[in-house]
Amino acid sequence: MNRKDLILQIMKEAGVTTSQATKALNALIEGIKASLKKGERVTLSGFGSFEVKIRNPRKGRNPKTGEEVAIPRKKRIKFNPSRSLKELL
Repeated sequence: MNRKDLILQIMKEAGVTTSQATKALNALIEGIKASLKKGERVTLSGFGSFEVKIRNPRKGRNPKTGEEVAIPRKKRIKFNPSRSLKELL
């Protein structure tokens, strides 16, 4: 499912126009982005939660040369599916 499919699903389920469904989806995505940028956890009941996790710096190896490489600290987004979503699958 892609963005267009999501918009069509919103239109069908909510009985709204294409532009209204597009605005609703965009508002949802922007709201999630803004909350994650602030470091807040985003929970959607029955679906799951998104949160920013910090991956500590570590050492890795270049597969071609075998040379040790420093991998810097970085942020990543983690998704935890809800229990009901896990059971659905």
